[in-house]
Amino acid sequence: MPYTARAGLAAALLGLVLGCLALGPALGWGFTLLQDMVFVPEPEFSRFTFGLAGGAARVVPSDAVVTALAYVLPAELVQKLILLGIFVLGCSGAALLVPSGSLGPRLVAGAFYVWNPYVAERLLIGQWALLLGYAGLPWVVRAVWSRRRVVAAMVPAAVGGFAAMTVTAITALPVAALSVPSGAGPDARPGARLAALPRRRVVVWVAVVLGMFSLPWLVPTALRPYGIEGDPAGVDAFAARADTPFGAVGSLLSLGGIWNAYAVPPGYESVVGVVARLALTLAGVVAFLRADVPYKRGLAVAAGIGLGVACVGVSGPGREAFKQVVGLWGGFAVFRDAQQYVAPLALAAAVGLGLLAEHVARRRVWVAALALVPVAVLPTMAWGSLGRLGSVSYPQSWTAAREVIARDPAPGDVLVLPFESYRRFPWNGGRAVLDPAQRFFAVAGRRVVSNDAVRVGDLVVGSEDPRAQAVEHVLQEPSPNLPGAGFLYVIVDAGTGEERERFAGWLRAARLVVEGDDLRLYRFDGPVAGVSPQ
Repeated sequence: MPYTARAGLAAALLGLVLGCLALGPALGWGFTLLQDMVFVPEPEFSRFTFGLAGGAARVVPSDAVVTALAYVLPAELVQKLILLGIFVLGCSGAALLVPSGSLGPRLVAGAFYVWNPYVAERLLIGQWALLLGYAGLPWVVRAVWSRRRVVAAMVPAAVGGFAAMTVTAITALPVAALSVPSGAGPDARPGARLAALPRRRVVVWVAVVLGMFSLPWLVPTALRPYGIEGDPAGVDAFAARADTPFGAVGSLLSLGGIWNAYAVPPGYESVVGVVARLALTLAGVVAFLRADVPYKRGLAVAAGIGLGVACVGVSGPGREAFKQVVGLWGGFAVFRDAQQYVAPLALAAAVGLGLLAEHVARRRVWVAALALVPVAVLPTMAWGSLGRLGSVSYPQSWTAAREVIARDPAPGDVLVLPFESYRRFPWNGGRAVLDPAQRFFAVAGRRVVSNDAVRVGDLVVGSEDPRAQAVEHVLQEPSPNLPGAGFLYVIVDAGTGEERERFAGWLRAARLVVEGDDLRLYRFDGPVAGVSPQ
């Protein structure tokens, strides 16, 4: 077996071990439901799957890929394979970017790339699709620089969707424009290079591939009859925040700084750990900038661009300028969650640490020990961030309700109450999760309507779905006419006692079809108005 293949296999095995250690209880049978991470049993294709249900096409094409895989494998297994695959793919990709004849430095780079605050926080916010693109990022750099297998390298980001592809674009284009061409990758033998294409043609080719893989979410976005909307309030809500004593910029430099305070690993505020993580990242970046690797200029520029985007929302004037930009065109809202764009910085730091390990530790045993340093400085990422991740099964009442809705031939949509986007179900251990109802109760020809507005502290980022906006107005009435709004079924899957009492008043004319501790399903037996335009 060639050395490169052996190194890739060893790094993949290390990624698998680190993935098992990081996920812990999430590998138990059942589903891991946390924040934006929503998987359901036996998912069905629907308008929502393809971004045609009114809201932004954020789940395209990731939900379609998961649904297709779930026709072959149990959906529980699909989720676990994807999560483990992120660690395997990311660790092996970063390892193969390090131009070293030794395995140890490669393992150091791979370990850091998949075990750092960026991965921990994005995992705790449930953004598996973004992390899939992140895991493929080193493969993209390698492919673009070597001018080989560019299409295959971008597949993980393409599955991840718009955020993953945007992060990939700001990395791939600078690498294509600025890196020294080579046809055989980091382990090329003399004379093994392919004929180098002119850089301009390479940049055009990379841009074409990026555009091609973006079509699944670009097309439904372009077809929206009401255009692209981006609530400027999201600039404040999703701006990078300080989760270390070093402020927002220092947090970003340590690869943290996510906007969601609940997505920070436990014990993250430890002073020793904070200092060690920042020092480790900075050491890797400095080592990378001093290294002599042919893709240095491109990846360095990409890391600078990503860090710059992340820092825009740190200051008041920056946020105001960003709001103006989002107001001009809603598509710029893709940059609101700015911390995600430090991904190329994480890759540069990982490669730099690998190169640094080769210089400071000549003995293999010490280099191998250095691969454990990322785990040592962020130990609470282990075991599902000390139990924040877990595996649960959906209650029987949910399955019973889905069967009733699926068997009913009568027209009409499904409304989910409370009309909030995130839930804390007792059966899910009280973990906050985006309401799974839109995916769980998906039936061909029947739309499940839930709220897509996001609350961050006192800020509310408004709904992007005209149907949901219309329903909000209906629910503000003392006695909402839900059949008149096109609803045949109403699901009540959470809510306080006061809310449930209010819902019962709204649903006096409805028949209780399924009653459980975790969910109630109501059906209106009278006429249901035609569904509003979507």
